[in-house]
Amino acid sequence: MPTLPSIFVFNDADAMAPALAEYILQAQAAALQRHDAFKIAVSGGSLVANLRKAILPIEGIEWAKWQIFFADERLVPLDDPESNYGLLKRDLLDHLPEETPQPTVFHVDASLLDDALEAADAYEKELIKSFAAKDSVRLPSFDLLLLGCGPDGHTCSLFPGHELLRENVAWVAAIEDSPKPPPRRITLTLPVVTHSLRIAFVATGGSKAEVLKTIFEDPEAGLPCSLVNEGARGKVTWFVDAPAVQGVAIQKKEWKSPTL
Repeated sequence: MPTLPSIFVFNDADAMAPALAEYILQAQAAALQRHDAFKIAVSGGSLVANLRKAILPIEGIEWAKWQIFFADERLVPLDDPESNYGLLKRDLLDHLPEETPQPTVFHVDASLLDDALEAADAYEKELIKSFAAKDSVRLPSFDLLLLGCGPDGHTCSLFPGHELLRENVAWVAAIEDSPKPPPRRITLTLPVVTHSLRIAFVATGGSKAEVLKTIFEDPEAGLPCSLVNEGARGKVTWFVDAPAVQGVAIQKKEWKSPTL
């Protein structure tokens, strides 16, 4: 039988934040045991606000060890409201105390915004330098992917029914016909996402209930989030609030803080 994702349900985003922080600290500790860096990829949207709420108030984040990549990016100027990098900078990085060592952040090449293929190729080369500088690897292994879930079940910039879901060679792909604006983007491909060592989805609000019902009750519908659940069996954790899973048949787990 397939290994189901772990699903943790909280009353609201505030109640979720400490558990998400603990999960991230666990992933960071495991990464720093393997190598001297914490290689993480993040998506945009409401995820960033939840990430800020989780990790800004706590101690133990080794920011100098963090290498932050983007699970997808809109090909807009870095200070554009639609930029995932811009969102992360405004909502999280700009709020780090001045004395805090800064993480290394890998954003899209701003000189390539008009050429999605070139932008994707350049970003893939950044991944190769980070993950395959010494030894050739088939796929990069992120220590952690933090992802959101769109109302149509998309994640990263992998949309339902799109041909990019079948891409199995490239690490980073270009998309010029995104169903959701802006149309020109780059995204990690599905094999890269599912090859990550840990994957966490964060979904909040009653507007997500309908799509989460499809993801968890009808995985055969093949929504991108369902494909991640299936392809990364045993490595996927969902952090959701109660409104997001209202009326959804799931096997939820109780979050237990690690014993210190």
